[in-house]
Amino acid sequence: MPGDTYQADVAIEDGEVDGKTVTTGRPRTMTSTAEIDSTIIHPGSVRINVKGAFIVDTPEQPGTPAGLSTPGGNSYHETKDIRLPNHTAVISHIAVDIGGSLAKLVYFSREAHSTEPGGRLNFQSFETDRIDDCIEFMRHLKDKQLALNGSRPGELCVMATGGGAYKYYDRIRQRLGVDVLREDEMECLIIGLDFFITEIPREVFTYSETDPMHFATPSADIYPYMLVNIGSGVSILKVSGPRTYERVGGTSLGGGTLWGILSLLTPAESFDDMLDMAAHGDNSKVDMLVGDIYGTDYGKIGLKSTTIASSFGKVFRMKREAENEAEDTGGLSNGDDQNRRQQQNSERTNATTPGTTQPQQRPTSSRASEYARSRFSSADISRSLLYAISNNIGQIAYLQSQVHGLSRIYFGGSFIRGHPQTMNTLGYAIKFWSKGEKQAYFLRHEGYLGAVGAFLKHQPRNWGRRGSFEAADGLEERLRLRTEEGATS
Repeated sequence: MPGDTYQADVAIEDGEVDGKTVTTGRPRTMTSTAEIDSTIIHPGSVRINVKGAFIVDTPEQPGTPAGLSTPGGNSYHETKDIRLPNHTAVISHIAVDIGGSLAKLVYFSREAHSTEPGGRLNFQSFETDRIDDCIEFMRHLKDKQLALNGSRPGELCVMATGGGAYKYYDRIRQRLGVDVLREDEMECLIIGLDFFITEIPREVFTYSETDPMHFATPSADIYPYMLVNIGSGVSILKVSGPRTYERVGGTSLGGGTLWGILSLLTPAESFDDMLDMAAHGDNSKVDMLVGDIYGTDYGKIGLKSTTIASSFGKVFRMKREAENEAEDTGGLSNGDDQNRRQQQNSERTNATTPGTTQPQQRPTSSRASEYARSRFSSADISRSLLYAISNNIGQIAYLQSQVHGLSRIYFGGSFIRGHPQTMNTLGYAIKFWSKGEKQAYFLRHEGYLGAVGAFLKHQPRNWGRRGSFEAADGLEERLRLRTEEGATS
């Protein structure tokens, strides 16, 4: 199929005679010394062959070479590596997208313990608070470069994006002793997303409870679309064509908000712990629903009884009821030393300060408060807050799509993590508010758009994706032809 590679239709060995490129037609299984030298001199100047690319769904980590382990076990390795069976050229760079909460790493490796050509893109994430672990892992990659890619350790180049590309720039350079090239965050997001949309089969999908993962096929009309990137905060981008975009909105209530609040309210120690708790929670024990107010659906305006009317709306009433119940059963009389001391101190202050009267306060019981808190499980709280933030993002995304006349909405960022409740909430919000006229799309590598974009960013013209660095009509024409070929075959 035409256009299956960035620069050639098949992986073949090329030579040069009298300044002209000559195709020998032989399958290429090795990289020449001249190619390696050229890659060293011009970091990132490598053409990737995406013919036959596919996502690896096996649970093991075959893309991680023997002896290459993560320091301290504080990272998360994506098992969804992307296999590139026809790529043979040297890649002497890695890419990292360092956000406020997570650092996402992308690197290429040969197939471990295999004589077959090709390799794969690997995906790894670290908590930004443990950025030193991420840098240490990059140091391991540098040391293993010969086994990974056939290049020498000193030849590694780091493409960095996100706010951390600036915050940790000096630290990365000093620790690794390599060049660090900083890339624009928003541009990397778009390049990465366009790569996934146009090049990787079974990457983009829609989600609903009845059809959990319905894969989308490339269309002739990619642009315009909207990207809602949900990281620590949320950025909303309108994309009109390759590298043609503008940030049209966003919100500070994102993944960092969920992580921060649940860190205060639950014993969860990681974002994945929080998502796991949310998956087992029941938000109806915390949220006030339409059914709690009406006793049934509010059909006239299309609201089901299970629709959330007020996030955390039951908490105050139930907490007060629990405290009253605890006090009525002896909360103060059965040894609440804290309240007794508080009352004694108040009386002593009034006695020693003539004319001073302390305001009367409703006595609080530590036992009563503890009893009240026990009515709300960490799982229920987690699910309620997840819904609150997801619903808010979904409605803002819909409103922005209305303002800018966009019907295709892609949700990216590490907040999603393939979490069913999150995707269902976002997808339902878009479908509900648009009356089915707009579509929410998700990605299997949703958290790595920026890192992949940085990985592709410093490539030659047309390297990152077919026609991506050409005029918009070049890419759309290729996709139109591909769609027509599929319809006639």
